[in-house]
Amino acid sequence: MPQTISYGYKQMLEDANRAIETIPVDRAIGLVGRDDVVLVDLRDPRELEREGRMPGAFHCPRGMLEFWIDPESPYAKPQFQQDKTFVFFCAGGWRSALAAATAAKMGLKPVAHIEGGFSAWKKAGGPVEAYEMKHAPKAG
Repeated sequence: MPQTISYGYKQMLEDANRAIETIPVDRAIGLVGRDDVVLVDLRDPRELEREGRMPGAFHCPRGMLEFWIDPESPYAKPQFQQDKTFVFFCAGGWRSALAAATAAKMGLKPVAHIEGGFSAWKKAGGPVEAYEMKHAPKAG
């Protein structure tokens, strides 16, 4: 018997986008290098390696977000314990909308996400730098 999903991704995205600020990419480009903003890259490391990264962005894999935000977590990161604006982005704007809404619900503020994500960033000519994945050292 197939599953009946009562709260699907479309409704989740609509709710998230109503709850948080969405920053147009042209405005987001002006945030690079600002001391009062943390650009949070939610993409998988393979995406960063393939597509590049925003200069100065903090990489937080989406699966670790809640654990890295909560100061009581053994995995808490100091980047999320600052009094700054947190601007999330992913490849296309879906993961970042959900992540920003989750972060806001946890109490992180202020939060926003970039409309269209990294794809829109590259298309708009935003700065991109190479990312080299750090691989575990080989045994022996």
